[in-house]
Amino acid sequence: MPSVEEEDACRSHRERQRLIRERTAHINRIKRLLFAQGIRGIDPSLRSRRIDFAALRTPEGLPIAPRLRQELEREYARLDLVEHQLRAVEGERDVADAQDPAIERKREMLMRVRGIGAASAAILSRELFIRSFANRRQLGSYLGLTPSPYDSGATTRCQGISKAGNSFARRVLIELAWLWRLYQSESPLARWYEARAKGQSPRIRRIMLVALARKLGIALWRYVETGLVPDGMVVAKDNDRAAQAA
Repeated sequence: MPSVEEEDACRSHRERQRLIRERTAHINRIKRLLFAQGIRGIDPSLRSRRIDFAALRTPEGLPIAPRLRQELEREYARLDLVEHQLRAVEGERDVADAQDPAIERKREMLMRVRGIGAASAAILSRELFIRSFANRRQLGSYLGLTPSPYDSGATTRCQGISKAGNSFARRVLIELAWLWRLYQSESPLARWYEARAKGQSPRIRRIMLVALARKLGIALWRYVETGLVPDGMVVAKDNDRAAQAA
């Protein structure tokens, strides 16, 4: 069981994921309400330019009905609140582990890897690499990325991954597997995926991507535990990170 401090360190990125879902819901709701009036091309996610609902016109040249406009303005205000809370939570995320130097060191190591950002590094270090694993099988089991066999009489087959582990870390690793092909395209892991997925159906490519996510999780686990950079993985040096921050 995680300690109170370990569980508390996870609050920021978990709340951030909920807020992102809320933000998407508010944006989609505003778009739907406008679309029903025939108004297109309005993007509520653009914060650099405020939407003046009173100035909008339907294709017939009519203004938005008063109560609908008030509903849109309230929805827009809720979107503003979520955006404000997101910025606050993201600020907390980067200092949440100050009380645990070991986890903070792992988070910083992950952020040096090309293709891994602050959100992914926080989730992996606090949800996954805060725990000790004896071997890669234990790691794969905790992630829920191990095969789920089906055995009935003479029939033996795999039903896919078990999905019995930490869903936060599993989702992040699958997202990173997509990004790995872009930012670490020359690494052995990316070449392994391309060699096996080339010419395959979309279903097989998705299966191979999950396999890549498992391999990536193992490679990153060895990296943060031993400090040894896997072959072909591009990692920024400390002075490079300092220059980027400046």
